[in-house]
Amino acid sequence: MPITTTTNASVVLLTLLPFLGAGFVSAEEIHTAGGVSIELSAAEARGQNCLLSFVAENTHDADISGVVYETVLFGNTGEVSLLTLLDFEELPAGRPRVRQFQFNDMACDQISRILINGVQECEIQTDAKDACMNELTLKSRLETELLG
Repeated sequence: MPITTTTNASVVLLTLLPFLGAGFVSAEEIHTAGGVSIELSAAEARGQNCLLSFVAENTHDADISGVVYETVLFGNTGEVSLLTLLDFEELPAGRPRVRQFQFNDMACDQISRILINGVQECEIQTDAKDACMNELTLKSRLETELLG
């Protein structure tokens, strides 16, 4: 009976074979939880008032039928100028929406930062807890910083 010898490379390859595919994931297995992105897009002075425009997008698979964020506006010296609720209303899945909010007796150049402090209300038809706050992406096109 002939004796067969295996090389070290063959043994290593056979040992690693079950693990080689471990890093690969099929398209069906990939599921992103989704989230909400908010961009501070524009600020328009209206006399003594400031009109801020935001672009919001819901990347969840389900529509958000209502979302209200607790928001803090900071003045130029870093002080809290206003704590308020911003109602972004309905955010359909995968479709951007523009929302505008006017702040009376507050000049746009006096707002240094805007903090999304938390979510007051989030209505979505999914089991995801904190669907409007987890995976929240914030960005600003202005010098005014948007953070959360």
